Amino acid sequence: MNELHIRIAKKDDCPRLLDLVHELALFEKAPEEVTVSLQEFEEAGFGTKPVWKAFVAEVDSFIVGFALYYVRYSTWKGCRLYLEDLIVTEPFRGKGVGKKLFNRLIQEAQELGFNGMTWQVLDWNEPAINFYKKYEAGFDEGWVNVSLSKEQITSYKL
Repeated sequence: MNELHIRIAKKDDCPRLLDLVHELALFEKAPEEVTVSLQEFEEAGFGTKPVWKAFVAEVDSFIVGFALYYVRYSTWKGCRLYLEDLIVTEPFRGKGVGKKLFNRLIQEAQELGFNGMTWQVLDWNEPAINFYKKYEAGFDEGWVNVSLSKEQITSYKL
């Protein structure tokens, strides 16, 4: 593998980032769940009120992975980095790309003075679980993910 570079994502990266999001959705057996448009994705990251930031991993100016995060506030713990996605395209997995991206996230959390990092991992994704165990990450038992879709919010009668 040629030299790997980690840098902050820019708006022009968004089409490739969404390609990787779709690749992840296929891996997670949920391709139909990706409903965000490129315009919405770009606006959320680079519009007037950005809500996410990402680091990209490049080899020969080609994005082979990224880590996207936002700030999460916990009334128990304070400001924490919430890792939304850590994605490395299939041909580059197992080559240290994910480690460099994750290390860059830890550095970001240190630099911004966050009180920790949180994220989710599917219970069947053993490679990811084993990766996070190398960092001695804690795995919460007893929590259930809960959500409302845009359609549920829109159709709710107040």
